[in-house]
Amino acid sequence: MGKKLGREFFVRPTLEVAKDLLAKILVRVYRGKKLAGKIVETEAYIGPRDKASHAYLGKRTPRNRAEFMVGGHIYIYLVYGMYWQLNISTEEEGKPTCVLIRALEPVEGITQPTDGPGKLCRALKLHRGFYGEDLCSSQRIWLEEGEKIKKSQIARASRIGIDYAGPYWSKIPWRFYLRGVSSAKIRH
Repeated sequence: MGKKLGREFFVRPTLEVAKDLLAKILVRVYRGKKLAGKIVETEAYIGPRDKASHAYLGKRTPRNRAEFMVGGHIYIYLVYGMYWQLNISTEEEGKPTCVLIRALEPVEGITQPTDGPGKLCRALKLHRGFYGEDLCSSQRIWLEEGEKIKKSQIARASRIGIDYAGPYWSKIPWRFYLRGVSSAKIRH
């Protein structure tokens, strides 16, 4: 088992965390079995000034309160009434920033597709019950160190599915992915 990531990893600037999450291992224990996947695609959301963020202009709602938690907590929500989206809070408490986990490369125990945020939540059996879960102390989900990667292995592109945020925010290159990943269908 790799070294579990501690709070210090998550309380850094969101764009750094989004890049540094690449190649880390997301581990979920389900019915006594380990499900693990290497993170191969992420997206950053930087809170009040980011028109694509659920916390744009500092908006607080029951849905997004986990986004305001200290870095390392799960912010999970349902889209289209059927797909869960796994986000991880970043930075300090009260600052609504997070990183969406977009895709995984299966490492252990995963038999379903993980090449999209909804698919990876389905494959890892993630749901509302994980809302606000602390990745630093949880016994059922956490992140571990993965292989070391070079900066040249990280590609960046615009975020996906946020045209509503306008031309600037929808085109900003805050989606990060590992170059050459074949098992996940990364969108270029």
